Amino acid sequence: MQAVGHADLAAGTAMTRRSIFRIASAGKPLVAAAVMTLIEEGRIALDDPVGTWLPELAAPSVVRSPGGPPDDTVPAERPITVGDLLDFRAGYGLPSDFSLPVLAPLFDALGQGPPRPQLTPPPDDWMRKLSRVPMVHQPGAAWLYNTCSDIQGVLIARVSGRTLPEFLQERVFGPLGMVDTGFAVPPGKLDRFTGLYRVPEGGGLELVDAPDGQWSSLPAFPSGAGGLVSTADDLLAFGRMLLAGGTADSGHRLLSPGSVRQMITNRLPRAQREASALFPEGQGWGYGGAVDLARVHPWSVPGRYGWVGGTGTSAHIIPATGTVAVLLTQVEMNSPTVPALMRDFWCRAAEAATEA
Repeated sequence: MQAVGHADLAAGTAMTRRSIFRIASAGKPLVAAAVMTLIEEGRIALDDPVGTWLPELAAPSVVRSPGGPPDDTVPAERPITVGDLLDFRAGYGLPSDFSLPVLAPLFDALGQGPPRPQLTPPPDDWMRKLSRVPMVHQPGAAWLYNTCSDIQGVLIARVSGRTLPEFLQERVFGPLGMVDTGFAVPPGKLDRFTGLYRVPEGGGLELVDAPDGQWSSLPAFPSGAGGLVSTADDLLAFGRMLLAGGTADSGHRLLSPGSVRQMITNRLPRAQREASALFPEGQGWGYGGAVDLARVHPWSVPGRYGWVGGTGTSAHIIPATGTVAVLLTQVEMNSPTVPALMRDFWCRAAEAATEA
């Protein structure tokens, strides 16, 4: 493991192995794993309609045509299930075509931009807003990005009777020894928290969020889609658990091998993979993360599972070789296409897997 550069440019703080990052969407697999723990306990099932716990989504409307006006809707043909949320086919989320009219009410209600945790309303208010937004597709008909992870977070809280931060700490982070992962950075750790930057049009770096900014206090809405902070060692622990079939290094079993297989197995038919090419680039999708199906790129390794974060992060496992590959940077991505640095890192991980 290697740390280079500065965690905070203004303060001149050096990056270290213990530096804390906003991991954004790279946290989606952690939330999916939490849902799987509830399934293993029998408290929910993949085929259960989510309307039991999320009555706001019990009778959703769907646009008659994704390219049509957002007020031309029809009822959903079937209920949204827990499985639909896990594989991102619930009907809510971002398609590859951002020009669709139906996205306007979604953006107006929920934002869907870079995470700004202090600006999002509490879960009940968020769900009420979502309930007024028509779905882009019928449940199960298409893969759509992002929103389902936030809905998963609300589902976890309502099923468990705990807040999402409490449940994740008790059931995932604590047992795995992920001591620096959460939805806020406590005062005693702010000296290890990195600044977040973007590259403006003129070049250079522009500060987006300082260490004492948006993540310095717990938000009203803990975003399962992109609100977590973490470290390289914490994400390594999560990856090692998946590779070990659900068992932590401590011997604690978080998930069964069967649940892990469900998470890291592709759920999408070819047509849905091709339609969602902007995000997983035509590869598969399991629960909370992408699954490589073929060597379509130099960095592709069949069976590789994981995901990226818009804050410049990525975390993957390669089951064939027992590899965990984590890259944490602090510069926002300016499009769904990952930057060259990340691709170079992935290529080196793929080469290492091949050599192994």
